[in-house]
Amino acid sequence: MRHAVIMAGGSGTRLWPLSRAGRPKQLLDVVADDADGAHSLLEEAFGRLHAVLPPEQIWVCTAARYAEQVRRALPDLAADRLVLEPVPRDTANAAGLTAALVAEADPEAELAVVSADHVIRPVERFAAALETAYAALAVRPRSLVTLGITPTAPATGFGYVQRGPATEVAGVAEAASFREKPDLATAEQYLASGQYLWNSGMFVWRARTVLDALREHLPPTADALDRVVAAEPGADREAVLTEVFPTLPKISVDYAVLEPAARSGRVLVVDLDVDWLDVGSWPALAHTLDGDGAGNAVHGMAVLLDSAGNVVFSDDPEHLVALIGVRDSVVVHTADVTMVCPVADAERVKQLLAAVEAGHGSRYS
Repeated sequence: MRHAVIMAGGSGTRLWPLSRAGRPKQLLDVVADDADGAHSLLEEAFGRLHAVLPPEQIWVCTAARYAEQVRRALPDLAADRLVLEPVPRDTANAAGLTAALVAEADPEAELAVVSADHVIRPVERFAAALETAYAALAVRPRSLVTLGITPTAPATGFGYVQRGPATEVAGVAEAASFREKPDLATAEQYLASGQYLWNSGMFVWRARTVLDALREHLPPTADALDRVVAAEPGADREAVLTEVFPTLPKISVDYAVLEPAARSGRVLVVDLDVDWLDVGSWPALAHTLDGDGAGNAVHGMAVLLDSAGNVVFSDDPEHLVALIGVRDSVVVHTADVTMVCPVADAERVKQLLAAVEAGHGSRYS
């Protein structure tokens, strides 16, 4: 049976001070909808999967501290489809934990792994690409399939996957290699070659296949997951998970599984030709906000005079943000923090948060 999991455990530090440890970006209402309101990235991801799968086949993996917020946000999510990480240990362990629990429920499960950080349009193309990825497993059942975004620019903020030989499934190729975030000149070469896709961080595989891959490439995680699943569901399993999960090596699923498997020709790539937004920073979030003729993206009450290229966000309906002669800046106001930085330095917000924590502890985290 086909299943899918939404990875929703991140804290979204690059969207501080809006995103906080207690309420991360995937749970914030930042995506505008047709009803002149907004909904969260997590709701967006759930609705996108619901176009392909019934709710009982959709899972969510998140941090234990977000459990109640996720349940409130997703009333259609089945209670036993919520996977809770005691602590963050990166995507290899999160994907492995989910795969182990899905395989327990359905030993023949085919599992799509998607992110709660994305806005994808149109949904119909996403659904079609997911169907293609599932179809690839019918032909090559031991494969690990990644979804590659058709690039529209020489982006330096994304990893890339290189297409190799075509397979017997239309729209599916073998993955020749994975490349880290490139410099601009290299990204321009990738774009010009037509061989490279943005690595979306979305995958489709049989749950047992990724567990076998973890046993081969990351034995400590595989052994720990065996202990978790062997425990009786409920308090016993939670106790084992709490004991073993913090000890696991912190590593991404790309490094732990995909890159080694690609060298043996087991990784496939499906083209996903969509408008794709990875909402990981303030400039990215700006694409979900209302804009004006001067290139300003604004949420909340704001007056901008002779200002252009700014990202302005206020979550206080009684607070007015007013700018004069401001160019290419991010201005964020919350009840307890006001942050201003050049758009060009928006990737340093995580660094700024670390400095705030060094000076003020976790009060503003």
